[in-house]
Amino acid sequence: MSTPLRIKEAIVVEGRYDKAAVAAVADTLILETAGFGVFKDAERLALLRRLAAVRGLIILTDSDGAGFVIRNHLKGAIPGGQLKHAYIPDVAGKERRKRAPGKEGKLGVEGMKPDVLREAILRCGATVLDENAPDRPAGNLTPADLFALGLSGAPDAAARRAALLRRLDLPEHMGAKALLAALNALYTRTELDGVLKEK
Repeated sequence: MSTPLRIKEAIVVEGRYDKAAVAAVADTLILETAGFGVFKDAERLALLRRLAAVRGLIILTDSDGAGFVIRNHLKGAIPGGQLKHAYIPDVAGKERRKRAPGKEGKLGVEGMKPDVLREAILRCGATVLDENAPDRPAGNLTPADLFALGLSGAPDAAARRAALLRRLDLPEHMGAKALLAALNALYTRTELDGVLKEK
């Protein structure tokens, strides 16, 4: 299997199984819409807008009607210049974990072969970074940094995280792992140090 593509843009998929499939071929931040959940989740949509403005966003939804409803919702909520659209082909079948095929009988993102997903990401115009390119955008925080900052592993870590999430206008239900990914995606280390020093 080939090395995952290091790309600048974040990728948005429908669910966790899609996320796992895409993570095997793309080294970037991958977020879920929770299916139609994004329609009612203003915080999640706000995060997707911020990521689109900072890094660009690739939409990679299933090829069925529901996938296009989600894609069109995001297309209407985020400026077009910040979006790229990756499409998977229509392939009849069902995912291994499911007992029956979906309503339209098509494989979703999770059922695609890795080379098909890789090709869809490249074809949409993803910005591929070479191995010498800096991390995006160079936040470089680690789980140990979150621990040292009191944002995980401490008795009051949840309260500290909640306060930081409010200050940064990020979704309130983000856990430490999701917070780490968002911080590294949205801020350089210098910017982040400045934010963390603010009271």
